[in-house]
Amino acid sequence: MRGYFGIAVGVALLLTTGQCDTSCGGIDGLHGVLGVAGRDGWPGEKGQKGEPGSVSSGLVDGSVLKLRGERGSRGLQGPMGPKGYHGDVGAAGHPGKPGRRGPSGDILNQGQSGRQAHVAFSVIRRDRSYPRPAGSGSQTITYQSTVVNKPGDIVAATGIFTCRVPGVYYFTFHSVAKVSMCLRIASQAVALGFCDYNRGKSDHVLSGGAVLQLTLGQRVWLESFRDQQTESDMRDTQDKQIIFNGFLLFPGAQ
Repeated sequence: MRGYFGIAVGVALLLTTGQCDTSCGGIDGLHGVLGVAGRDGWPGEKGQKGEPGSVSSGLVDGSVLKLRGERGSRGLQGPMGPKGYHGDVGAAGHPGKPGRRGPSGDILNQGQSGRQAHVAFSVIRRDRSYPRPAGSGSQTITYQSTVVNKPGDIVAATGIFTCRVPGVYYFTFHSVAKVSMCLRIASQAVALGFCDYNRGKSDHVLSGGAVLQLTLGQRVWLESFRDQQTESDMRDTQDKQIIFNGFLLFPGAQ
């Protein structure tokens, strides 16, 4: 132990008795190089599941627990916005289902065969003489040809149609002549006149028509009447033709 103690004392003395000037300071060393990053450690074990939280009577943090509040009252309707542009027309939809069949219509008039009555006639006058005007003897125009007469309600020899099926009828006529002509559709209730004044020598066509409501037994005919025809017109014997037609539009009450 004495030997070690003597060495330590000697060293201490040497350090305390040595001399050094002010320039004997050491030079700072350089920074060391960064070491290589170490490897990741092994994953740790999974921790145990925590206990469920409890809601206290105080304030609850909204970030931890979100509760839905009561629904508020409906607000006032806002102002209507501007009208938008029309969109493109869409594709046609599928056809709908057929509707239910409607009720059967009423039959206004039935004949003996159980079908609706049909009445129609068409007669033609080809006599070249001028038809006598009303007030000069026989005034009803008669006919030489019968085109249609169903069921036979007009008599061509007398030119009178007698209604046997009450209802609404349409009557019409057409005449062709080279002189002035005045004709009218006449019945026991009305008379409708039509005139054509021919100042030349060419054929002129005069036409007229009327819709009449007829009752059972009423008669209808075509007649000539005097207006502005000249005496030469009344004596004319050139070709003439008058066609008288009539048919039932729909039957009506008796």
